[in-house]
Amino acid sequence: MLAAVAPIATRPAAPLFHLALRLEGERCLVVGGGPIGARKAASLLECGAEVTLVALATSPQVEQLPVTIERRRYRAGEAASYRLVVTATGLPAVDRQVYVDAQRAGVLVNAADDPASCSFLMPAVLRSGDVSVAVSTAGVSPWLAGWVRRRIGEVVGPDVGMLAEIVGEARATIRSAGRSSEGLNWGDLVDDILWPLISAGDVALARSVAVRWVDAVLAADGRGPADAAQGTAQRPG
Repeated sequence: MLAAVAPIATRPAAPLFHLALRLEGERCLVVGGGPIGARKAASLLECGAEVTLVALATSPQVEQLPVTIERRRYRAGEAASYRLVVTATGLPAVDRQVYVDAQRAGVLVNAADDPASCSFLMPAVLRSGDVSVAVSTAGVSPWLAGWVRRRIGEVVGPDVGMLAEIVGEARATIRSAGRSSEGLNWGDLVDDILWPLISAGDVALARSVAVRWVDAVLAADGRGPADAAQGTAQRPG
């Protein structure tokens, strides 16, 4: 028997706690086979999740996705078998039942267009390589979240992904040598050298400068890492 639909709750006064969740290889459930369910499933697939989609009927968008489709009604309690659940049937009683089941089992759950039946919200996400920027309006307006994401995208372009790759390589090298990456002068390196070079299309030179910067940090005999970084973060002439 489906759970009774509770009145829509007002938005909580407390701010949302934002985190980035690893879903690669995790079993996730999408309930609902329409275009919205297809979009939700696609975003989970992008993050490496193993997606099962339950619906009596499926849209052409769903048919194109590499998901496990089970053409049937949602079974009460089945949400407990998954790491994360999204429901997008458009039927308040069904979506609420999925929410109740997931909450009881301690499973993360999102109900499309029903913030009161969500333990988490799905933000609008901008991705560039390893960099992702998530925008949420706390469920007030998903459209507005997308609008803000597009505006950010006009400023944060694909070059940021390359910057993250180079900085990540530098940090990994420092840490693999047994040194801490904290306290280094990353600001001068990125703002004054790497970002201008990458923005100008000179990725090879940016990578070379980063390598020399790391070498100087690791060769800092007796000097603090901040001093070493300060002394080597100079743009090539």
